[in-house]
Amino acid sequence: MQGIPISDASPVTHQGELPEETDVVVIGGGVIGVSTALFLARAGHRVVLLEKGRIAGEQSGRNWGWIRQQGRDPDELPIMVEAGHLWRELSQETNENIGLTTGGVTYLARTQAELEKYGAWLPYARAHGTYTRLLTAAETAELVPGMSRRFAGALYTASDMRAEPWRAVPALAGIAVRAGAVIRENCAVRALDLSAGRVSGVVTEAGRIRTQTVVLAGGAWSSLFLRNHGVSLPQLSVRATVAATSALPQVTPGGVADKGLAFRYRADGGYTLAAGGFHELFLGWDAFRALPKFLRQLRADPLGTRFLPGAPAGYPDAWGTPRSWPADSPGPFENCRVLNPAPNTGKLRQLRRDFAQLFPDLPDFSLTHAWAGMIDTMPDVVPVVDRIDALPGLVLGTGMSGHGFGIGPAMGRILAAIATGAPAGHDISRFRFGRFRDGTRMELGPAL
Repeated sequence: MQGIPISDASPVTHQGELPEETDVVVIGGGVIGVSTALFLARAGHRVVLLEKGRIAGEQSGRNWGWIRQQGRDPDELPIMVEAGHLWRELSQETNENIGLTTGGVTYLARTQAELEKYGAWLPYARAHGTYTRLLTAAETAELVPGMSRRFAGALYTASDMRAEPWRAVPALAGIAVRAGAVIRENCAVRALDLSAGRVSGVVTEAGRIRTQTVVLAGGAWSSLFLRNHGVSLPQLSVRATVAATSALPQVTPGGVADKGLAFRYRADGGYTLAAGGFHELFLGWDAFRALPKFLRQLRADPLGTRFLPGAPAGYPDAWGTPRSWPADSPGPFENCRVLNPAPNTGKLRQLRRDFAQLFPDLPDFSLTHAWAGMIDTMPDVVPVVDRIDALPGLVLGTGMSGHGFGIGPAMGRILAAIATGAPAGHDISRFRFGRFRDGTRMELGPAL
């Protein structure tokens, strides 16, 4: 089996010349950082995006490829509606086919109780003009034919989409460069440059860049970067295993999930398979520090997380990873250019078995690709999108909690607005950084 198309062995695509000064520096070349740079450049601002490894090398290129409104936290949903419009627009501006397809998203319900739980989300969909409906058992079998078991029904949003992440995010980076953004891969930001307590630039492995504004969109690395500056963020990263099959007949054009299995049709004629509701946490110092904030999430789904004794060397929360370092010498971001966790081989075997059992009439198939990614997550499963008051000039966009690919373009537009003092266009108070410090109870939204 092959791995993911983008890794630290991939050729460097973007080698933009670094200026001495710029309006905004964006740290991180995932979908959030790339989208932020794109909208800053479109608005006429000088922007430099710095990525320690490769554009979309980490979770933004490793996710399921779902662009979904269905099941979103109500505070994310209006932003996701905007993101859907942006994906359609941006897909027309790329130089390649990113696989953007309106195929719908379906959540299968094994029991009537599950179906009723899904039904409780429908008022949020209606409030934002999203046409989502409950399907009967017969409608579910018609929408996803050939399944070996009968489901009680399903939650279905026909307007939801899918795309190929490892194509889509680099394509967005291309749009950003054509709009005027400078992108530099293989260039780690070691630390912020501070003057009188506020941002005055960044220190990179290639030298300093002066700027008054930095947007940190570092995904799984954001907490580590902030800790070096004395800011604590209760963010953890979990491993998720994914596989791709050989070419098969299409049973349904969109994404489908139940409690144990998620799948979607791919542009290459195979399927992406993943274990719905399962992930693995490498225990480290941050895991223990953040545990009190995550207790509510753990109690809500006590069997959804498998705990592992320690992360591979160099990972953000590995036991040996330094939590502070000087800016004038190489740090942890240069030691690990791209997080490339090995997939769970037992889970891969289970994915193939479960998919074959669910669709017994499909031809025999193999798993052609397998990979894993590190999903950055927050205690309440919604991101942080806010200014950091302790470090004036720093804007944080992180903790997308597995929701980032689909919502990325709109979150990038919002972060660009925050960075330049423009209106966000949405109520983003739910995503404020201060909720972890002001005694706010960690409430899990009615997201699915």
